[in-house]
Amino acid sequence: MRITRAGTQVSQKGPADWFTGTVRVDMLFQANDPARASGGQVTFEPGARTAWHTHPLGQTLIVTSGAGRVQQWRGPIEELRPGDVVWIPPGVKHWHGAAPATAMTHLAIQEALDGKAADWMEKVTDEQYAP
Repeated sequence: MRITRAGTQVSQKGPADWFTGTVRVDMLFQANDPARASGGQVTFEPGARTAWHTHPLGQTLIVTSGAGRVQQWRGPIEELRPGDVVWIPPGVKHWHGAAPATAMTHLAIQEALDGKAADWMEKVTDEQYAP
């Protein structure tokens, strides 16, 4: 058994290659062999968002505060509120982030396949984010 105490892990700025805007990532847990799941708390400032990406084994998002958005490739933008749970199936190209005027925090849980949990692609344009 392992207990990771609150406040003992360093917050990370979301990498500019993967995010637009100000994003903070607080990793909550890493996969411990033989498990493949990892999870983090991600906070997006208003207008901030991920780049388009996929997950080889899917991803679950649990919105904990604020207002957000999620979209799969060629689908409509969906609005998110606290308590919403989003399942993104394996290989589905998507993005997620805050609403234009409101920050959003969610828990992100995903599994790695052969050590890789995400495939990052091009950034979401302003036109795609706010059509």
